[in-house]
Formats: sequence, structure tokens, C-alpha cells
Amino acid sequence: MITPSTTATTSASPRSHAAERPADYDVVVAGAGPAGLMLAGELRAGGASVTVLERLTEVNSILKAGTLNRPNIEAFYRRGLLPALRQAQQETEWTVSYISTTRPDGTSGLPRFSGHFAAIMLGDEMLDESDPDLAGLYPPDMVDLVHQKQVEIILADRVAGLGVEIRRGVEVTGFEQDAEGVTVETDQGPIRCGWLVGCDGGRSTVRKLAGFDFPGTEPEITGYHGMADIAGVQDLGVGWHATDTGVYLNDPPRGRITTVSFEGAPADHDTPATAEDLEAAIRHVTGAEATVTGITSLTRFTDNTRQATTYRKGRVLLAGDAAHVHPPFGGQGLNLSVGDAMNLGWKLAATVRGTAPDGLLDTYTAERLPLGAWVLNWTRAQIAVMRPEPHARALREVVADLARTVDGATYFAKKISGICQRYDLSGDNPLVGASAPDYELADGSRLADHMHDGRALLLDPSGARHDLVAPYRDRMRTITTAPLTDDAPAAMFVRPDGYVAWAGEPDRDSLDKALQTWLGAPLAHPSQTPEAPAQR
Repeated sequence: MITPSTTATTSASPRSHAAERPADYDVVVAGAGPAGLMLAGELRAGGASVTVLERLTEVNSILKAGTLNRPNIEAFYRRGLLPALRQAQQETEWTVSYISTTRPDGTSGLPRFSGHFAAIMLGDEMLDESDPDLAGLYPPDMVDLVHQKQVEIILADRVAGLGVEIRRGVEVTGFEQDAEGVTVETDQGPIRCGWLVGCDGGRSTVRKLAGFDFPGTEPEITGYHGMADIAGVQDLGVGWHATDTGVYLNDPPRGRITTVSFEGAPADHDTPATAEDLEAAIRHVTGAEATVTGITSLTRFTDNTRQATTYRKGRVLLAGDAAHVHPPFGGQGLNLSVGDAMNLGWKLAATVRGTAPDGLLDTYTAERLPLGAWVLNWTRAQIAVMRPEPHARALREVVADLARTVDGATYFAKKISGICQRYDLSGDNPLVGASAPDYELADGSRLADHMHDGRALLLDPSGARHDLVAPYRDRMRTITTAPLTDDAPAAMFVRPDGYVAWAGEPDRDSLDKALQTWLGAPLAHPSQTPEAPAQR
């Protein structure tokens, strides 16, 4: 349901001479991480001209997120990027030992789910295979663990193929917005654009300069995550373990270790972490007389947890870590960021093209802010369970007992994986607001095969609504091939981000309302329109 937000816009700055300058781009995206790159691809596919500005001169090789959850694997799948993810997974050292795993149904591949809640491991073997939410997950369930660096390379290749320029080594230093657009100041000169999106991380320059409120909770942990050569840890347990001073993850085959101590945030978080820092942290948390002799990758993190109160101020928007920060437990950060980009991309592109209905851009904050708030609370709950004090440790035992049951493990797995993620959209059909089922169709294709170009989709096997949907052929693809299942609705309208906006029996009035709600007014002369938005 479109609900314009009263906090979504702010008054524009006074008109300046810059406002008279023609725009260089429809959109400038600040930041070439997963959120910025996915957003750039969605904008370009939607017909917007876009450039990406990145302060770093090359892709960051530091080990970060590695787990992809269901909504984000689906996003890659729907854009034709699943083969690239599979290839990257085959090449990563994290997953070599999983490739030959045999699932309960006899097929080979990755476990259907693996992960942890508050450093309590969740076993794939405990999942309820009869749960309907866990059925029909193929083919995206063939991907699970991919390094963030590899994700960024895949997305960079996609946007390059779409003609988007990624300008590395360019830093945003300021901007001024007016009624017609934004003048972005960089260390290499100004750029004029219609919209600016900050995807520039947790310390976002765009967020700070725009004055977004960013409330939250202060950090109480310091964590280190590294791949290193470490002596003196041969007696440590493998996997996640709790100690009197914190928790740690030990993964000897890959030389990977994570420590979490509850001593508060580091005094100087801006100083890069060192081998000495990691060594001291291992000794403090595990008690082992560790010696770090070499570092491959090392990051330091805290549980600083904050969220912008709105994701838009005038012509400036936020996505990814610029809009929300939280500790990395469960790999939620990468997944939340890509989800922001998928939700925002088509809406901002439609706004740029002039086809967006009133209030469409406001639904970005309305839909994504609650999901961000949930992730923040999910990670806060894990901090509470990991604390090394008696009450928290008693709670930990209760949670661990629950995680060892079929119902408990299934609950945690579904929450962490995002299988049940949905938006609060109006409609009586239970599919509305949920990710579209990937139906296998009678012609041998799957629904996701028809979504690579980023357009909306109408599944209409009867073809009875041709005259109604023809005026949207520049924004929507119609499929008249029937699904090979008896539980598919008579017709289904899927937004460009893959979420169902309408489903049900032939009802021209309700479908027409849904199309106009999400795609805007129909074209007056559909026979003269191209098959897809014009690329500039």
C-alpha cells in the first residue's frame, strides 16, 4: 500500500546558479559496495542514466560478509547472475568441503541451511523438511557462501555491461540540492544530477552532510575477524564457543578466527587493526597463548547499532550501511543492503522516467525501514545472549536447547535466511507482499528467467487481460504460458523487485488498480511504445 511519508522530503536549498546547469546524470550513486552496485544496475535497467563514485581505487579485498540469504540469492537469480554466484562459490575456500554434501532428498550440493544465532550453531539436519516455506527452493538453494569481494566483482561486471561508469578514486566532499536536482562536489570537480543516493557505508559522508537523524545504541563489544597464520591455538575447540570473557569462532582448515569480547568499543576505531590486536584478542577471549605470525585479512567490528529515521530527504536518499549499521552476526548486513537496492532501484528509475505514480518513492522508506529495524533488533538479541555474565549465560542455555529441536532450528533458519520476508501490501491473496514463487512453466522456463531485464511481470495464462496490460508493455512483460503446478493463482502481477503486488482470479478492476498503483498511468498509445524502457 502506498503511504506517503511526512518525513520523506525536505525543503530544497535556495536556487543557485548550479540549478541552471543541465544534469550530467539522472542519478549519482556514492559508493561501489554491494548496495551501490546493485542499485546502479537496477537504475540503468530501468532507463536511468547513472554513475557510481567510489573513494577506493579498487575492490576492497578485506574479508567481510560471506553468507547470502534467500531474498538476495533470488535477486541475483532474477537478474541472470546465479551462474556467476555458483562459479564464485566453487572458487572460494570456504565452501570446498560442502560441495559434495548429500541432502536428505538425495541430491548433492550445499546444505539447505547452515548458520548460527548468538554463536549457537544451527544444524541443517534438524530442519523440518515438511515445512511449506522450505519447499521448492531450487535452484537458488544451490548457493550459500560467497565472499563479498566476489559479489562486488560480479555486480561490477553487470553494471559495466549495462554501460554504467564506476569512477574509482573519486570522493564526495559536499553537495547542494535544489528543486531540480543536486550538485555533487567531489575531489575531482562537480557533477550535476537529478538525484543522489548515499551507499557509502556506515560512516556515510552523504548521510552526515544531508543531516539524516541516525539514532541507535552504543557499542559494548569489540570483535576481530581474521584469516591468519596462528600458532598456539591447536587445543582450541572448532566452531563457535563461549568463554568467561566472550565468544570465539575457530576454523583451523582455513586459518579463520573470530573473537568477541565485552570490553566496550576500541578507543580508536579509525586505526587499522593489527596482528598484535588480533593476538591480544585471541589470548583474552580463549586463554590460549596464541602467536600471530602472518595476516591474510583482518577486520575489527563493534555492535554500534543505528538506523536512519527516514531513507529520503528531498533528492537525497540512503541505502545499505549508510542507512543502518549493526554487528555482522548472521550475515545480515550484505543481505539487507542488496534488498534496499532492489526495492529502491525500480522506484527511482520510474520517478526519473516520469512514469511513477504519486507516492511511489515514499514506499521505499515505508517498506525497507521496518525490515532494517527487525535486523537491528535481531542482532541486539544476539549480543544479549552472548554476554559473559550469569543471567545471559542462563538465557543462552535455554536458547541452545531450543535450537536443538526441530521447531526451534526451523524457526531460526527461516528468520536468518529471510525465507519469510514480506512487505505489508494491500490484497486478499496470501501471495501479495511475498517474494514471487519461481514457478516452472509449460515451455520449460521458470518465472525468474523472464525477469532478467528488470521489468515488472504479469503471469496471465488465459491472456484475457491483453487490452488492460498492453499500455504497460514498456514497463511490464506478460507471460501466457501456464505454470506446471495446481496451486498457482489464475493470474499474478509481480513488481520489478520480484515481490507479488496482486494475485487472484480474473478481476479487471482490482488488477487495473494494482497496475496504476505500482506502475502509474497507462500509455495513451501503447502500439507505438518500445518493448522496454529506453537506455540512455
